[in-house]
Amino acid sequence: MSLESHLAELKRKHGEIEQEIDEAMTHPSASDSEIAELKRRKLAIKDEIFKMRAAPTRH
Repeated sequence: MSLESHLAELKRKHGEIEQEIDEAMTHPSASDSEIAELKRRKLAIKDEIFKMRAAPTRH
């Protein structure tokens, strides 16, 4: 998988999780721990995107 396609996939996943967070925030049945876990996953993907952009030669 090329760097660009991997970044595109990570961005897609990041967007999906963001959408899940938005949906969970509107549902009273969603627990704080569920929302926190989604936010942790979103941040982990954002960190991975940042690292890949910062050091594109290391893969």
